[in-house]
Amino acid sequence: MTERARRKKLLFIMNPKSGVMLAPKHMAEIVGIFSNAGYLTEVLMTRGKGDARDFASEYGGEASIVAISGGDGTFNEVVDGLIRAGHKTPIGYIPAGSTNDFAHSIGLPKQILDCAGIIVNGSPISVDIGSFNDRKFSYVASFGAFTSATYSVPQNLKNIFGHAAYIMTGIKEIAELKPIHAKFISDKDTSYAKVYEGDYVIGAICNSRSVGGILHLENLGVDMNDGHMEVLLVKMPTDIIQLSEIAVSMLSGTFQSDQIESFTTSNLEVEIQDGVHWTLDGEYEEGRERCEIKILPSAISVIK
Repeated sequence: MTERARRKKLLFIMNPKSGVMLAPKHMAEIVGIFSNAGYLTEVLMTRGKGDARDFASEYGGEASIVAISGGDGTFNEVVDGLIRAGHKTPIGYIPAGSTNDFAHSIGLPKQILDCAGIIVNGSPISVDIGSFNDRKFSYVASFGAFTSATYSVPQNLKNIFGHAAYIMTGIKEIAELKPIHAKFISDKDTSYAKVYEGDYVIGAICNSRSVGGILHLENLGVDMNDGHMEVLLVKMPTDIIQLSEIAVSMLSGTFQSDQIESFTTSNLEVEIQDGVHWTLDGEYEEGRERCEIKILPSAISVIK
């Protein structure tokens, strides 16, 4: 048997346009780290939306590791592709996007080559994944103010300004706050089911320790493999004082405001007014009047 045949296979899916496009500059070094660890690396570059999902679905079952270089959206596509195809392949992640919430939440370093080393030297951990009407999300499904910034910021602005591009776009939405009427049934069909209903400006269903690189959820006791999601609902403020109170509470991570409802759940049924769209890990998801959101316990393995 030749050395080439003995080598383990690593599928490396790269989004070359993620973030400020640093990862492609280190391509040779990254592949060298994989090769030196005994992996035969196949590199697939995405060219557009859906490519990472298709690559993971078609080829992910043949590899010992599926490594990803890209942002939260690229990670989302790979996870969705692997789960839909029934592949249990461990995932290695080189966060190269503008916010990298998922990577921050599981404790990956920011340095690209350090993450490449972890992929071949680390150990897999189990992580829950969310399901939104059967489309998978890694760490957040959200609607309302500021959430559209994640998919509406042009790629060239992301490449130039990075995370600041989201902030600049989000600020414009403050003056355009509009109430969204919604009803949430938590843990339906259980003895502890609970209903929340009202006019909200933001809703987020999370399995993450940070969202948008701004909101830090550590005080909510987040565990990314406990079979539960954390839910944040922000009621429509009636005046500038309430708006200020909400902002301070959310940015400080305390979430101690009468205008903020937070709870944990394993499943959530949502009835929401027509025309409200969502984002899943920063990617656009067309709105529906009824949504089913649930947690898939220990659905993936991520190397850290």
